Amino acid sequence: MGYRFSLATVLRFREIAESREELMLEMLMGEIARTRRRIEQAQLEICAAREARTTAMREPLPAFHIQGMLNDMAAAEERCKSLLETLESLEQRRVIQMQKYQAAHRDRKMLSDMAARQHDAYELDRARAQQKALDDLFAARAQRNN
Repeated sequence: MGYRFSLATVLRFREIAESREELMLEMLMGEIARTRRRIEQAQLEICAAREARTTAMREPLPAFHIQGMLNDMAAAEERCKSLLETLESLEQRRVIQMQKYQAAHRDRKMLSDMAARQHDAYELDRARAQQKALDDLFAARAQRNN
């Protein structure tokens, strides 16, 4: 009879749980990266709008044009502020998800280690039994030859 881990179903469940938590963590990390890129883009837009405003202030322009530039800059600043708040929320969720993943990993690792120890013990017992059978066979042959 071959080796069979009695908690194999529980181990499989823990592996699935760990994979699920890891996937959630990866999704959060992806969302954080996208949000950071959007923040960088918004900051670049703000800088470009400020430069355009500075350049426009040197030339005579209609007030509605300057007002439109100021509105665009304010909208970009508001978008950047909103993205920073979103990033903060995502970072908090990432910390929580990391804790969940670490707990799932620890639980799965514990069962994996237990399975490995049980398998090693099984292999050792099997090797001992084979060696005992060989020793008994050798002893029987030796006694028969005497």
